[in-house]
Amino acid sequence: MVDEKGKGRGRQLSADIPNGQTHDESHAEVLRELVAHLRQNRTQLREVWASRIMSARFLTAMTNEEIMAEASSVYDNYLGALETGSIEALEAYARDLSERIIPRGVETHEVVGIVLLLRDVLARSLFSKYGQNQQVLTRVLDAYEPAANRIATTVAVGFVQERERIIRQQQEAIRELSTPVLAVRERLLILPIIGILDPQRARQLTEQLLRGIRINRARVVVMDLTGVPAVDAAVANHLVQTVEAARLVGADVIVTGLAPELAQTLVTIGVDLGKMATVGDLQGGIEEAEKLLGYKVVLVPRTERAE
Repeated sequence: MVDEKGKGRGRQLSADIPNGQTHDESHAEVLRELVAHLRQNRTQLREVWASRIMSARFLTAMTNEEIMAEASSVYDNYLGALETGSIEALEAYARDLSERIIPRGVETHEVVGIVLLLRDVLARSLFSKYGQNQQVLTRVLDAYEPAANRIATTVAVGFVQERERIIRQQQEAIRELSTPVLAVRERLLILPIIGILDPQRARQLTEQLLRGIRINRARVVVMDLTGVPAVDAAVANHLVQTVEAARLVGADVIVTGLAPELAQTLVTIGVDLGKMATVGDLQGGIEEAEKLLGYKVVLVPRTERAE
């Protein structure tokens, strides 16, 4: 057995690379030795690390019990990466951890902070064990520090990538909510656009509309621009292309709520508004769409409605 002071059974590291060993073999031997030491002292070191996490006020969104549970998993994965030099398992664990803690509000600096704290706690334990022999300590740190730094980078990068993925998903969901394609009756869709249109949102609008036309087998689309304050020439041109793309897949587009400024922009870029079906407001657009679909509006006398 090996304790913090290095006493007990088990071969001690020599100050120099043993005869007949390559540098890589010596490096691997040192890592195996120090990992064995860190595993032997797992409980104590994990508790020290968790205590420092709490003292630094990292992971405040989690309970102490949750922190201890995660500390155990991270510790074991950390040592596994140290021992094997392989980071695939650690990358998978980092992604899984990120998926669980990002929704809890854990920030990037907290994840980086706890990994650096673990690196420090383990380094201090190695100093305590091997510090009496400077040459042996140098061999240990030469093996430990590059591996520890690589692990810290892997976890940090994995967290940032997962966070960015979640942010992209949230942005995508927000954009879809901001440009809903509504099926109001058979073969008729309404696309109410509200807010500022940028090129990215304009592209997504086209994709959603074409998907909605295909799914609903729509023949007429009412695109309402009442809530769009202004667009530049590039976005205006994209709207025209959206109308053309809808026509190519079999749906006529009626544009409503066209502000004077937007109409001027369309004219400036050379769009012939005479070739674009436009109606003043949304209600008029729906009525025009119903005519195209063959629906007739029949007024019911008040007496019949009362019955």
